[in-house]
Amino acid sequence: MAKIKLTKNELKTQRDSLKRFQRYLPTLQLKKQQLQMEMRRLDQEIEEKRDEEQEARAKLSSWIQLYSESIDLGPYAELDTLKTSHGNIAGVTIPILDDLVFKEVPMNLFETEAWTDEGVDTLKQLTRLRVERQILEEQHRLLGAELRTTTQRVNLFEKVKIPEAKENIRVIRIFMGDQQTAAVARSKIAKGKSA
Repeated sequence: MAKIKLTKNELKTQRDSLKRFQRYLPTLQLKKQQLQMEMRRLDQEIEEKRDEEQEARAKLSSWIQLYSESIDLGPYAELDTLKTSHGNIAGVTIPILDDLVFKEVPMNLFETEAWTDEGVDTLKQLTRLRVERQILEEQHRLLGAELRTTTQRVNLFEKVKIPEAKENIRVIRIFMGDQQTAAVARSKIAKGKSA
């Protein structure tokens, strides 16, 4: 504990600090709760995206043997634009997926197999799910970092600053009470000597 001055001004400073800490603490606790709720929601969404991706892969595995010949579907499912914006959750700026546009490459119907369309659609779906999951994971990472910081601040206020201010106020009050008692005693002694 830092050395404190045992004066009325310091007492007022400590009381003001205590009021400020007690006023900010509920706001920080509310922010912490909101971040925790968002983290749980994001955990659930990320898990859902993983499940959707697994389902798409399982559906794909049933007819993937049709592609025994090497066919490059990459040009047909290539990303053209990825539009994101920024949102705000509890004061944290997070990326939000707005739109995902694939390049339109015409397929030569005479040179490609009939099942190529389904393969391209599935590849686009897998790409979309992967990008959505990556953005959700980035949101999760950013909110997790802010949650750690907020939790540290809540703990600092609850476990250090508020008890420290209360203890300082108690020490100053005891000292000032002792000083007042000593002053009364000195004045009685002085009065007794003068009479």
